[in-house]
Amino acid sequence: MTKPLVSVVIPIYNMEEFLVETLESVLTSNYPHFEVILMDDGSKDGSYALARQYAQKDARVRTYTQSNAGACTARNHAISLAQGEYIFPLDADDKVGAGFFKQAVDVFEADKDIKVVYSRAEFFGDRSGEWKLRPFSLELLARKNMIPVSAMFRKSDWARTGGYCNVIIAREDWEFWIAMLKDGGKVVRLDQVELYYRVRSGSKRIADRPLKKHVIDVLNKRHPEFFEKELGGPLRYQRSWSRLINKISLIFHPRRMIMGNDFQDLSSFMRTLPIHFENEGILIYEGRNRLKEFDVHDYKLIVKSYRIPHLINRIAYNFFRASKARRSYGYALMLRKAGIHTPAPVGFYSTGTWLLFGHSYFVSLKSECPFTYRNLAEDNFQGDKERVLRAIARTTAALHEKGFLHKDYSGGNILFRETVEDVIVEIVDLNRMRFGKVGLETGCKNFERLTGTREMFAVLADEYAKARGFDAEKCLELIEKSHCS
Repeated sequence: MTKPLVSVVIPIYNMEEFLVETLESVLTSNYPHFEVILMDDGSKDGSYALARQYAQKDARVRTYTQSNAGACTARNHAISLAQGEYIFPLDADDKVGAGFFKQAVDVFEADKDIKVVYSRAEFFGDRSGEWKLRPFSLELLARKNMIPVSAMFRKSDWARTGGYCNVIIAREDWEFWIAMLKDGGKVVRLDQVELYYRVRSGSKRIADRPLKKHVIDVLNKRHPEFFEKELGGPLRYQRSWSRLINKISLIFHPRRMIMGNDFQDLSSFMRTLPIHFENEGILIYEGRNRLKEFDVHDYKLIVKSYRIPHLINRIAYNFFRASKARRSYGYALMLRKAGIHTPAPVGFYSTGTWLLFGHSYFVSLKSECPFTYRNLAEDNFQGDKERVLRAIARTTAALHEKGFLHKDYSGGNILFRETVEDVIVEIVDLNRMRFGKVGLETGCKNFERLTGTREMFAVLADEYAKARGFDAEKCLELIEKSHCS
């Protein structure tokens, strides 16, 4: 039975001095079925010519070149061309033991839940001795990397994670292992020394040390849920103290979060909502507040970020009043319980200190309604305008009959879609609501921000009056009066 193909990918940048030693270590492997992908990253020395010489004399070796773009791009490019089921990245100045590929493949083939296999390692060059790598755990991976870049994994897992991140310019293997392992999977370290890591003054590992802040910033942006789960918050620059710092931070910067029971699978997203909002999502509105759309776990979400209020309200929202986000969530639940359509509320999140309220976010499912009231005024609107207007009037009447007065009842906050049987109307932007009896004059005045022609107002007035038992002419008079005041 033919063994699975292993693809050894080696990015090369000015490695003429070391490449022969590296390639010879690979080509003496006792595993019978492997290929070598050499990706020259725009070297200025003789590296590419040397790589081509190996490709010409050994059919297992393929050589490619690209303009200089960095190790991540070179490694991803090489893997995209690889034909193997298993991938083994190797730096062009390191060496691999002859027995590693066979042992690693055997481990993979015995357990489909294994995602990564690596071995013990030794230094050579300017340093000698064993590379003391601590046993793998996700909690430790959140604070430091204990898996060398030269570890074997499935190409399918590389594709699933999106490959090596091109944004991070140091410790890219750490980010890659987090992306691959944060949702589970086993990691195996072989007992034998099968990796030989060269230490030299100009090595990338040494050159990357001043980039610690950059690395941590990128990791926090890309994997906030992972760090929240493992460290109770972001990875700190004092990495070993991250969990303690996060616990103390929550004392002085408490967060408030409520979620609906139907959306508990979004809890990780919700707990790290501010980071997601700043770095991800599709911006759909920006003004005093901001709206973004997200795709999370097969949900389409709309997140509204409210502007930080002025000082007095920052104190009030902390102790005396519900924030806009909290009101939006609570009012949406009330409307839906009353049978009035609004997008399903997912939850809300707020930040601040023990004294001052900070940012707040309201999260709901994205509405399936493609139109707003404003579309009715457009010449190219293809729907049944009168049918839609009557449906909006009935929804408005239902709001008022149940004691809800929407204080921001404008065209952009009334959504609708037409079906064969009916017109579905949804009401959004709910943080400004008043409750109590809504009489004739107050109810008709609530139409004041809905623009339109006299004919449109006549339809609204007629249907609103029917639904509430009022006189249609009186309703039209009051609606028109509200637009003149």
